[in-house]
Amino acid sequence: MSFRTVFWIAAAFAAIALPFVVLLSGERVEGHEFLFDFSMGLGFGALALAGLQFALTARFRRMTHPFGVDIIYLFHRYLAIGALAVMLAHFAILYIWYEDALGVLNPLEARWELTSGRVALGCFIVLVVSSEFRKWLKLEYELWRYLHVGLAVIGFAAAIAHVLGVGRFTAAADQRALWLGVTLGWLVLLLWVRVGKPWMQSRNPWQVVENIPRHGGVHSLVFAPQGRALSTWKPGQFVWLTPENSPFGLREHPYTISNAPEQGPNIMLSIKPLGDFSGRAVETDPGAIAYIDGPYGVFSIDSHKDATGFVMIAGGVGITPIMSNLHAMAARNDRRTVVLFYANSTWDDAAFRDELDDLTKKLDLKVVHILEEPPEGWQGEEGYLDGDILKRHLPENRDGFRYFLCGPTPMTDAARKHLGELGAPLAHIDNEIFDMV
Repeated sequence: MSFRTVFWIAAAFAAIALPFVVLLSGERVEGHEFLFDFSMGLGFGALALAGLQFALTARFRRMTHPFGVDIIYLFHRYLAIGALAVMLAHFAILYIWYEDALGVLNPLEARWELTSGRVALGCFIVLVVSSEFRKWLKLEYELWRYLHVGLAVIGFAAAIAHVLGVGRFTAAADQRALWLGVTLGWLVLLLWVRVGKPWMQSRNPWQVVENIPRHGGVHSLVFAPQGRALSTWKPGQFVWLTPENSPFGLREHPYTISNAPEQGPNIMLSIKPLGDFSGRAVETDPGAIAYIDGPYGVFSIDSHKDATGFVMIAGGVGITPIMSNLHAMAARNDRRTVVLFYANSTWDDAAFRDELDDLTKKLDLKVVHILEEPPEGWQGEEGYLDGDILKRHLPENRDGFRYFLCGPTPMTDAARKHLGELGAPLAHIDNEIFDMV
C-alpha cells in the first residue's frame, strides 16, 4: 500500500473523527443518559459522513489516483447508504426513548430547527432511494443528476441549520469554529465543483471530428482539442463527457477512451446507446462542441509495468479500455503475451472484432471470442465464460501475469471466481467498475 493511499485513508478518518474530538473536549452536559448522548453522537457522525461525500465526488486527482475514481464513486455510493442508516438510528432513538426532545412532528407547529433536521433526513432518504432504484423508477439520467445534486445541497444545508439551531454542543468557541469551518469547507467544495471546474472546462472545448459506426450499434466519437490536450493520459483511462451543452450544467457522463495516448492528441470515446444519455451521444455530428473532464482511472498497463503478461476479459462495450491498452502496446512494440476473452451475445455485437484481427498481427495476442448465440457453423466458444473456457486457453506459465476485467458485473464476478480457482492471485486481478452511475 503506497504512502498516498495511507494518507488519504487517514485523512478520511480524521475528517469523520474531528467533530467528536472537538465536541468531547468540552464539558459534558449533566443529567443526560448514555443512550441520549449516543444518539447525539450518531447525528454528528452522520453529518460528518454526509460532508465527506462532497469531497469524494469533487474528483480531486491527488485523492482519486491511488484508488481510481470508479472505486471512489463506489465507496461514495455505499457510504451514502451508511450515512443514511446512521441518521435513521439517530432519529429512531429519540423517537422511541426521548420523544419529548423531538417535540411535535407537524412542521406547522414544530420549532424550525427540528423541522430543518427532518427536512435533511427526508432529502437523504429520497436521494439514496432515487439513486439505488434509478433504473427501476425509470428516471432519466439528466433528471436524476439534477435531483441528486439538489437533494444533497438542500439536505446538507438543512442538517447544518438543524445542528446550529438546536444549539447543543455548539456553545463553546471551538465548537462554533468547527461548524463554521465545516460550512465554509462545504461551500468551497460546492463552488469548485459547480463553478470553478466548469469554468476551466469552458475555456478548453473539444470538437467532434468523426463519428464512426461499429458493429453492435457502438459509435466511436473522435474529439480534437480546441485548446489544451489531455495531460498525463494513460491507456485504459476514462473522462467525463458533456456533449453539446454548457459545462455548467449536469449533463455529463463517464466514458472510457478507446485509443492510446500514442494516437493522440485526439481522443476516441466508443459509446453504445444503452440509455437516454448515450442514445443522444451516439447521434452527435462532426463539428459539435463538447467538454471533457479527465483523464481518470488506473485500469492501465502502465500501472503494472513489471507484469510479464496479461489476461484481459471483456464483455460487450467493456472492451473499450482493453482496446486502449492494446493499442498502446502496439504503438510501443510491447511483445508481452496477452490473452483476450471477449464475450458478446452475438457475432454482430463484437464491436471491435476487425481491429482485434489487425492487432493480432502486431502483438503476441490471442483473442478468444465467446458468443451466447453463435451463428451457424461457428467454431469458437459458446455460452458464458466459465472455468473450462479459461482453462482451455490460458497459458500454463502465468507467473507475473496481471488480469484485467471489464464488463457486466455478473460476468466479472464469475471471471474473478474462476481465475481464483485456477490459481490467479486476487491481488493481481483488476476490475474496472462497469456501471458507476
